[in-house]
Amino acid sequence: MAGSGFEDGVRTSGTALAFRAREKAAREQAPHIHVYGPASAVCDTEGRGHETPGGKSALELVLHAGDGFIPLWAEGVTLHWRFQERSLLAFEDPDGARAAIAALMARGLALWGDAVPVRFAENNELWDFEVVVRDQDRCSPNGCVLGSAFFPGGGQHQLVLYPKLFEQSEQEQVETLAHEFGHVFGLRHFFANISETRWASETFGEQCRFTIMNYGPESVLTENDRRDLRALYRMAWSGELTNVNGTPIRLVTPFSAQRDLALAF
Repeated sequence: MAGSGFEDGVRTSGTALAFRAREKAAREQAPHIHVYGPASAVCDTEGRGHETPGGKSALELVLHAGDGFIPLWAEGVTLHWRFQERSLLAFEDPDGARAAIAALMARGLALWGDAVPVRFAENNELWDFEVVVRDQDRCSPNGCVLGSAFFPGGGQHQLVLYPKLFEQSEQEQVETLAHEFGHVFGLRHFFANISETRWASETFGEQCRFTIMNYGPESVLTENDRRDLRALYRMAWSGELTNVNGTPIRLVTPFSAQRDLALAF
């Protein structure tokens, strides 16, 4: 398994993840929030949310291909990350919440075992993604969003966690983080080619509806997930696999690696 870069072995239950009263949190966060345009407009990254699955995919792993290619991380990549500190002010104990969330992330990565294709390192200065905790849920008639992540790419990204996540059991929280890291590795939802067809995807692997990239009781990380992810990256890195169903694979490097390269010249 690639290095997690997260503190593990920290107890995640108890009061560490207790949110402040909304009014109190707003007072603490106010100096850290940058407004633009009208006074009521707050800069926030909008996610598209998740759709309810309408059927079954034919194959195991579903890969993001929304830009005409399948982005996968290049070999030897380290993703640098940090907490968005102001977002932790929503908690009664920001330091405790930081440690508890880092432990959840470590456990979510550990579920993938040695299939994890990248390393992680905390870096507050040069970072590829921020861990952001929203202080309000985002719900619809289809349910509430627990988290949202990003696909491989050279920009600076966010791993967003919503309060509803912390109402789940500890094991469900860990599995949600494993699901979100699946997106970070380039995976789409199991049902993407049925109910999320607006965004192009390709399928790779063996048939099995039980996968961490599914929803509900069938969302479980199996050895099929690990095996297919290992095979995908091994074949892509060796050049044995250059496309999936005709869609080319593109190996990408993170923002921090590109910045380091630019500073070297």
